[in-house]
Amino acid sequence: MALAAAQIEQLNTQFKGIPPEEIISWAVKHGQTPVVTTNFRPYEVAILHAVSQVSQDIPVIWCDTGYNTPKTYKHAEELIERLHLNIKLYVPKQTSAHRDAVMGIPQIDDPGHEEFTRQVKLEPFARAMSDFKPDVWFTNLRKGQTALRDSLDILSLSKDGVLKVSPFYHYSDTQLDTYLRKFDLPNEHNYFDPTKVLANRECGLHT
Repeated sequence: MALAAAQIEQLNTQFKGIPPEEIISWAVKHGQTPVVTTNFRPYEVAILHAVSQVSQDIPVIWCDTGYNTPKTYKHAEELIERLHLNIKLYVPKQTSAHRDAVMGIPQIDDPGHEEFTRQVKLEPFARAMSDFKPDVWFTNLRKGQTALRDSLDILSLSKDGVLKVSPFYHYSDTQLDTYLRKFDLPNEHNYFDPTKVLANRECGLHT
Protein backbone atom coordinates (compact mmCIF):
# COMPACT_ATOMS: atom_id res chain seq x y z
CA MET A 1 0.00 0.00 0.00
CA ALA A 2 1.80 3.11 -1.24
CA LEU A 3 0.68 6.33 0.42
CA ALA A 4 2.24 9.76 0.16
CA ALA A 5 3.06 11.74 3.29
CA ALA A 6 0.20 14.14 2.61
CA GLN A 7 -2.26 11.25 2.31
CA ILE A 8 -1.05 9.76 5.60
CA GLU A 9 -1.43 13.11 7.33
CA GLN A 10 -4.97 13.50 6.01
CA LEU A 11 -5.94 9.98 7.02
CA ASN A 12 -4.52 10.47 10.51
CA THR A 13 -6.78 13.48 10.93
CA GLN A 14 -9.77 11.46 9.72
CA PHE A 15 -8.97 8.43 11.88
CA LYS A 16 -8.57 10.28 15.17
CA GLY A 17 -11.48 9.19 17.37
CA ILE A 18 -12.52 6.39 15.00
CA PRO A 19 -12.98 2.94 16.66
CA PRO A 20 -9.89 0.72 16.25
CA GLU A 21 -11.82 -1.99 14.41
CA GLU A 22 -12.81 0.48 11.69
CA ILE A 23 -9.20 1.55 11.20
CA ILE A 24 -8.14 -2.10 11.03
CA SER A 25 -10.89 -2.92 8.53
CA TRP A 26 -9.76 -0.04 6.33
CA ALA A 27 -6.14 -1.23 6.41
CA VAL A 28 -7.07 -4.86 5.70
CA LYS A 29 -9.23 -3.78 2.77
CA HIS A 30 -6.52 -1.64 1.22
CA GLY A 31 -3.49 -3.80 2.06
CA GLN A 32 -2.27 -6.97 0.40
CA THR A 33 0.00 -8.65 2.96
CA PRO A 34 -0.80 -7.41 6.49
CA VAL A 35 0.90 -8.74 9.61
CA VAL A 36 0.65 -8.10 13.33
CA THR A 37 3.71 -8.14 15.56
CA THR A 38 3.54 -8.91 19.26
CA ASN A 39 5.67 -9.73 22.27
CA PHE A 40 2.71 -10.15 24.64
CA ARG A 41 3.77 -7.18 26.75
CA PRO A 42 1.18 -5.21 28.79
CA TYR A 43 -1.90 -4.22 26.77
CA GLU A 44 -0.82 -6.19 23.68
CA VAL A 45 -4.04 -8.13 24.06
CA ALA A 46 -5.94 -5.07 22.78
CA ILE A 47 -4.38 -5.04 19.31
CA LEU A 48 -4.46 -8.83 19.10
CA HIS A 49 -8.15 -8.92 19.99
CA ALA A 50 -9.08 -6.04 17.68
CA VAL A 51 -7.26 -7.50 14.67
CA SER A 52 -8.57 -11.01 15.30
CA GLN A 53 -12.13 -9.67 15.29
CA VAL A 54 -11.60 -8.33 11.77
CA SER A 55 -9.56 -11.24 10.37
CA GLN A 56 -8.14 -14.39 11.94
CA ASP A 57 -6.01 -15.17 8.89
CA ILE A 58 -3.53 -12.35 9.44
CA PRO A 59 -0.11 -13.70 10.51
CA VAL A 60 0.73 -12.75 14.10
CA ILE A 61 4.52 -12.55 14.28
CA TRP A 62 5.85 -13.30 17.75
CA CYS A 63 9.55 -12.58 18.13
CA ASP A 64 10.27 -14.36 21.38
CA THR A 65 13.59 -13.21 22.89
CA GLY A 66 13.70 -16.34 25.05
CA TYR A 67 13.73 -14.25 28.22
CA ASN A 68 10.01 -13.94 28.92
CA THR A 69 8.69 -14.67 32.40
CA PRO A 70 6.68 -17.85 33.02
CA LYS A 71 3.57 -15.69 33.48
CA THR A 72 4.10 -14.05 30.10
CA TYR A 73 4.45 -17.42 28.38
CA LYS A 74 1.24 -18.65 30.05
CA HIS A 75 -0.49 -15.40 29.06
CA ALA A 76 0.66 -15.87 25.46
CA GLU A 77 -0.63 -19.43 25.29
CA GLU A 78 -3.97 -18.33 26.73
CA LEU A 79 -4.40 -15.62 24.10
CA ILE A 80 -3.24 -17.81 21.23
CA GLU A 81 -5.92 -20.36 22.12
CA ARG A 82 -8.67 -17.94 23.06
CA LEU A 83 -8.30 -15.58 20.08
CA HIS A 84 -7.31 -18.34 17.60
CA LEU A 85 -4.23 -16.37 16.64
CA ASN A 86 -2.35 -17.31 13.48
CA ILE A 87 0.96 -17.30 15.35
CA LYS A 88 4.26 -17.31 13.48
CA LEU A 89 7.02 -17.81 16.03
CA TYR A 90 10.51 -16.39 15.49
CA VAL A 91 13.31 -16.97 17.96
CA PRO A 92 17.03 -16.08 18.09
CA LYS A 93 19.44 -18.44 16.35
CA GLN A 94 21.22 -19.05 19.66
CA THR A 95 19.51 -20.36 22.78
CA SER A 96 19.25 -18.12 25.82
CA ALA A 97 21.18 -20.70 27.87
CA HIS A 98 24.09 -20.57 25.42
CA ARG A 99 24.03 -16.77 25.33
CA ASP A 100 23.84 -16.53 29.11
CA ALA A 101 26.99 -18.63 29.35
CA VAL A 102 29.06 -16.52 26.94
CA MET A 103 27.48 -13.05 27.15
CA GLY A 104 24.80 -12.78 29.80
CA ILE A 105 22.45 -9.79 29.58
CA PRO A 106 24.68 -6.73 29.05
CA GLN A 107 23.75 -3.45 30.72
CA ILE A 108 22.93 -0.43 28.59
CA ASP A 109 26.45 1.01 28.92
CA ASP A 110 28.11 -2.32 28.05
CA PRO A 111 29.62 -2.46 24.52
CA GLY A 112 27.98 -5.88 24.14
CA HIS A 113 24.45 -4.54 24.58
CA GLU A 114 24.08 -3.60 20.91
CA GLU A 115 25.06 -7.10 19.76
CA PHE A 116 22.77 -8.64 22.39
CA THR A 117 19.84 -6.59 21.08
CA ARG A 118 20.64 -7.58 17.52
CA GLN A 119 20.71 -11.26 18.40
CA VAL A 120 17.56 -11.53 20.52
CA LYS A 121 15.29 -9.01 18.81
CA LEU A 122 16.46 -7.27 15.65
CA GLU A 123 17.67 -10.33 13.72
CA PRO A 124 14.55 -12.48 14.36
CA PHE A 125 12.36 -9.48 13.49
CA ALA A 126 14.25 -8.79 10.25
CA ARG A 127 14.00 -12.48 9.35
CA ALA A 128 10.23 -12.43 9.91
CA MET A 129 9.70 -9.29 7.86
CA SER A 130 11.84 -10.73 5.07
CA ASP A 131 9.75 -13.91 5.06
CA PHE A 132 6.35 -12.17 5.02
CA LYS A 133 7.19 -8.94 3.17
CA PRO A 134 4.21 -7.07 4.62
CA ASP A 135 2.79 -3.86 3.20
CA VAL A 136 0.72 -3.27 6.36
CA TRP A 137 2.13 -3.74 9.86
CA PHE A 138 -0.29 -3.61 12.81
CA THR A 139 1.31 -2.50 16.07
CA ASN A 140 0.18 -1.32 19.48
CA LEU A 141 2.37 1.79 19.55
CA ARG A 142 0.84 4.57 21.63
CA LYS A 143 1.50 8.22 22.19
CA GLY A 144 3.32 8.90 25.45
CA GLN A 145 5.41 5.71 25.44
CA THR A 146 8.67 7.19 24.13
CA ALA A 147 9.85 10.42 22.53
CA LEU A 148 10.03 8.67 19.15
CA ARG A 149 6.51 7.32 19.39
CA ASP A 150 5.22 10.78 20.28
CA SER A 151 6.37 11.85 16.81
CA LEU A 152 4.30 9.16 15.06
CA ASP A 153 0.53 8.76 14.67
CA ILE A 154 -2.11 6.14 13.90
CA LEU A 155 -0.53 5.71 10.47
CA SER A 156 3.21 6.04 9.90
CA LEU A 157 5.85 4.59 7.62
CA SER A 158 8.62 2.28 8.78
CA LYS A 159 12.17 2.92 7.60
CA ASP A 160 11.52 0.25 4.96
CA GLY A 161 8.35 1.93 3.72
CA VAL A 162 5.86 -0.44 5.38
CA LEU A 163 2.65 1.25 6.54
CA LYS A 164 2.50 0.92 10.33
CA VAL A 165 -1.05 0.99 11.67
CA SER A 166 -1.48 1.71 15.39
CA PRO A 167 -5.26 1.82 15.98
CA PHE A 168 -4.88 2.50 19.73
CA TYR A 169 -2.30 5.25 19.27
CA HIS A 170 -4.33 7.91 21.11
CA TYR A 171 -5.56 5.57 23.88
CA SER A 172 -4.45 6.07 27.48
CA ASP A 173 -3.93 3.18 29.90
CA THR A 174 -7.32 4.02 31.40
CA GLN A 175 -9.02 3.79 28.02
CA LEU A 176 -7.31 0.49 27.31
CA ASP A 177 -8.37 -0.83 30.71
CA THR A 178 -11.94 0.02 29.72
CA TYR A 179 -11.50 -1.81 26.41
CA LEU A 180 -10.16 -4.88 28.20
CA ARG A 181 -13.03 -4.90 30.68
CA LYS A 182 -15.57 -4.53 27.88
CA PHE A 183 -14.34 -7.72 26.23
CA ASP A 184 -13.25 -9.51 29.43
CA LEU A 185 -9.65 -9.69 28.25
CA PRO A 186 -6.68 -10.53 30.49
CA ASN A 187 -3.64 -8.28 30.76
CA GLU A 188 -0.04 -9.13 31.57
CA HIS A 189 2.17 -6.80 33.60
CA ASN A 190 4.86 -9.30 34.61
CA TYR A 191 6.73 -8.72 31.35
CA PHE A 192 10.50 -8.49 30.96
CA ASP A 193 12.29 -7.04 27.94
CA PRO A 194 16.03 -7.73 28.29
CA THR A 195 16.93 -5.19 25.56
CA LYS A 196 15.27 -2.07 26.90
CA VAL A 197 16.65 -1.69 30.44
CA LEU A 198 14.55 1.48 30.79
CA ALA A 199 10.79 1.45 30.20
CA ASN A 200 10.87 4.52 27.95
CA ARG A 201 13.77 3.36 25.79
CA GLU A 202 13.36 2.14 22.21
CA CYS A 203 14.73 -1.31 21.42
CA GLY A 204 15.33 -0.53 17.75
CA LEU A 205 12.38 -2.08 15.93
CA HIS A 206 10.58 1.23 15.41
CA THR A 207 13.54 3.53 14.86
